[in-house]
Amino acid sequence: MEGKMIAKSMKMADLVHLNYLLLFVLDRFGIKLGFGDKTILEVCEEYGVDADFFVEVANSFLDEEYVPSSNINTFPAQLAIDYLRNTHNYYLEDKVPEIEGLINQMVTNCKLDRKNVEVLNNFFNVYKQELTDHIKREEDRVFPYVLEIAQAFHSGEISDELYQKMNEYDINDYASEHDNVEQKLYDLKNIIIKYLPPVRNSLLCHKILIELFNLEKDLNDHALLEDKLIVPIIAEQEERLEKLYNRDRQN
Repeated sequence: MEGKMIAKSMKMADLVHLNYLLLFVLDRFGIKLGFGDKTILEVCEEYGVDADFFVEVANSFLDEEYVPSSNINTFPAQLAIDYLRNTHNYYLEDKVPEIEGLINQMVTNCKLDRKNVEVLNNFFNVYKQELTDHIKREEDRVFPYVLEIAQAFHSGEISDELYQKMNEYDINDYASEHDNVEQKLYDLKNIIIKYLPPVRNSLLCHKILIELFNLEKDLNDHALLEDKLIVPIIAEQEERLEKLYNRDRQN
């Protein structure tokens, strides 16, 4: 999809044809199918979605090399946080339970291979907990911090408490935490590909592996989106707030 730019004048149906995985993006914005020949702008207006922000997300999703437009700084941080929270809900309420159900099905149906399958099941449970903990850290610590930085930046006022937070944990620390979760998922796939002895129901095993690959791609896209739409903006705002704080203390 490199070089293909999404614009608000494009028909929403054409966007789905361009890459069906964008269906997940639509869902996270609360946009449902059945939009006929309406443009992206028309559909976004119908659902109360910021069309400019939607286009930035769609372009970032389609092209890893896409650089957000200069007006990305003008979007309220709450827009990005709401989208990311909807993505988290998808992982925890839909995708992870779906994979878990397939593994449980394999445990039930593969009695002769139970020991081998339970190795996979146990490792997945460990991964599920780590992903849940990672998401909880973002929800409880990172997202409130992002909103606090954005509010301080736009108000032009920074408290001593917020300045202390910036010194203890900044947005670049948050960006570095993605790798651990993604590495664990890679290890989980390798258990199936390299080390899990053959099971009788290979089709079910393949389904599990395909869903793990899909989850991995989605997580990578999710992390990339955070790195494009949140990290550089908040990093710049942190820098300006630090200068503001130091200037005010010198006066």
